[in-house]
Amino acid sequence: MRKLFSIQRFKLYGWIGISLFLFNLMADIGHREHPFTQNLPGDLWMAVFVIALNYFIFEYTVPQLSGKKILRSALIVLGHGLVYLLCLAMWNHIGLAAKIYIDPNLEVPAGEKKSQLSEYAVGSVFYFGIIRNIYNYIRLRRTAQELLIQKQQAELNYLKSQTNPHFLFNTLNNIYSLSRDKSDLAPESILRLSKILRYMLYETSGPYIAVSQDLKIIGDYIALEKLRYDESLQVNFNHDIEDMNQAIPPLLLIGLVENAFKHGTSETRGRPFVNIHISIKDRRLLLLVKNSTGESASNRKVTESIGLTNLRRQLELLYTDYDLALKQEAHEFSTTLTINLASHV
Repeated sequence: MRKLFSIQRFKLYGWIGISLFLFNLMADIGHREHPFTQNLPGDLWMAVFVIALNYFIFEYTVPQLSGKKILRSALIVLGHGLVYLLCLAMWNHIGLAAKIYIDPNLEVPAGEKKSQLSEYAVGSVFYFGIIRNIYNYIRLRRTAQELLIQKQQAELNYLKSQTNPHFLFNTLNNIYSLSRDKSDLAPESILRLSKILRYMLYETSGPYIAVSQDLKIIGDYIALEKLRYDESLQVNFNHDIEDMNQAIPPLLLIGLVENAFKHGTSETRGRPFVNIHISIKDRRLLLLVKNSTGESASNRKVTESIGLTNLRRQLELLYTDYDLALKQEAHEFSTTLTINLASHV
């Protein structure tokens, strides 16, 4: 159960009470025969009461009500209602007795005055209830949105944590192949891997990174892969980018490049090739990766690796306007990724 007194909740009721006071003040200016300054002390005195009244009603009385215990709830409403009406009469009497304000309507019968006070108190309950429910709804929506964002960010971080070890595992396999063959290129491959590791550890912690940095790491990875092959491997890597400082999520593109080498050139028996084209124009990114394959289109079923599956999910979390298309042709596989960078969530 919520504790009886909360400063944060009481501030909410205070602001609602102030708005009700201002509303009554405007009504005094426009409709009452007496000058509004004459009614001002009384309105302030009653505003203090209705703030406390509605606070206890919604924070103490209402939480005790239950649809399963109708009789008990009815008794609570009746008992608390009588207590609140009694407190209202006492509050009004204290204000008059202490001469905090003077009753401007001395000619109005006492019974009618009590009726007016009761109507004012009951009306304030409806006013406070409506404003309070609107506030709670907006707060609930905001909280739900924040929780959704936190959940999506946690999932995105998890996908990244899966992608990085997957990428490093494949890269280490490449270096292992060179070391096993006692290749003189092994030291250079380790050096390039250290650059990639440094990039992953220190440059990819933020949500965005300049596209120039991602291009550089893609270039280092391509150079690392080429060390495994002789001159038979043909790699064409080009880009057409308007702004090299354009921000993109780090390591978003390299997965498709890695996929081309791991599932393409490594399985090609003839002359393997990889063609990579990246362009960004008018905040629309295009990545086209085409690579050779070891089997013809009729013998090969298009299946998505862990990297591609993770990439699809990352795109869902990051953008609302994107497309990832895979196409298998005769001894050739192509991947086309288009992203409207302005559609970032």
